[in-house]
Parts: sequence; structure tokens; C-alpha cells
Amino acid sequence: MTDVLAVDDDPQILRALRVNLVARGYTVHTASTGAEALRAAAAHKPDVVILDLGLPDLDGTEVIHGLRGWTTMPIIVLSARVDSIDKVIALDAGADDYVTKPFGMDELLARLRAAIRRGAAAPATSSNEITVGSLAIDLAAKQVTRDGATVRLTPTEWGILELLVRNAGKLVTQKHILTTIWGPEYENESHYLRVYLAQLRRKLEDNPARPRILITEPGMGYRFIG
Repeated sequence: MTDVLAVDDDPQILRALRVNLVARGYTVHTASTGAEALRAAAAHKPDVVILDLGLPDLDGTEVIHGLRGWTTMPIIVLSARVDSIDKVIALDAGADDYVTKPFGMDELLARLRAAIRRGAAAPATSSNEITVGSLAIDLAAKQVTRDGATVRLTPTEWGILELLVRNAGKLVTQKHILTTIWGPEYENESHYLRVYLAQLRRKLEDNPARPRILITEPGMGYRFIG
């Protein structure tokens, strides 16, 4: 049975999605905010996400970024935004398809089936084991070793590290890290990141004062260099 996470702040649309999907044999989870969506995705690991962009707390593109930090599950955007720039931004963020409102249920279901087929046929993701010098990071086991010894990380430290590692080489913005790890209400609390990045560097870097793995991009965010 295929699990679907439907995210929309319009209760009537959520109800219509649930009724139609359940009638066709899908298991349906729902969320009405971006924070709820991220929590539900982490808890239920759905096979596909149907996502509205106009959420009350987070823009849908932020939710896409949050999901793409750890999963390749198909994401279908369902939005009233019809401008091509909105579509480009959503697709560049990692969405797999874009359906505009008002929408036909038959078309949405066809797009959903196609997204699930593509997801099932997608090649396996790259290795979950990353080695940088004496540092070894196993994403599947959620384990870090340095010189063969286990490095003990707090859940928050691990969450930040995993997000950066899964976006290796890419700039991950402060706002994206804060909203993904702590929630949207913390998007301006950049001092949280400074504290945790300092702790991670002490545990992982050969010279925490001159980091070579966890790089700060001043005023923007952080980058993992593998």
C-alpha cells in the first residue's frame, strides 16, 4: 500500500485529497503547516508528498529544501501560483512535478502514479558512508568515527551534520538549517548554529580554529567539504 503525505492549509482540499486517495487504496497522512509536514515526513516516511506552496508558517520551497536534505521521495507541488518563475523555483528546489489550482482530480492522480513509478525506478542514492581523512560518517547507521574511535554526537549535532553531509559541497543557508532542525520559529536564531558548529568542529576537525570540513560562508550559511 502506497503512503501519501498531503500538505495544504485549506481543510476542504485536504479532505478532498484524503477521500479520493483513500478510495483508491492509498494510505494518507495530512499536514496543514510546513513544520507539521516536516515532522510527518520524518515520522511516516511516505512514498510521495503532495505539497501546497502557500503555507502559513513556511513557504513550500523551504519544506522542499527540508525534505531534500534527507530523502529523494517524489514531491508534487499543488499550488495556486501560476507564474513560470514560481514553477522554476519549486522545481529547482527539488520538486518532481507541479500542478496548478484549480486542478482536476483525475490529472492529479495520473501525476501521482507517474511520480511513484519514477521513484520506484530511480537508481539507488550514493553511498551512505563518507570518509574524509581519518573521519568516517555512516549516514545509514547514524555513526561517526575518527581514527577508528566512535565520536559521540548529540541528536542535534547529528541532525546538523547529516543535513550538511547530504548536501556535500553545497551551501546550506542558516535559515534552512534552523527551520529544519529546530522549526520555523527559530529561523533568526543564528547564535544556535554558531554554538553547535563550534561543538562539531571540536569533535571532528583536526584544527577547529582552521576548519577544513565544516566551512562557514559568512552571513549565508555552512558547507560540508568531503
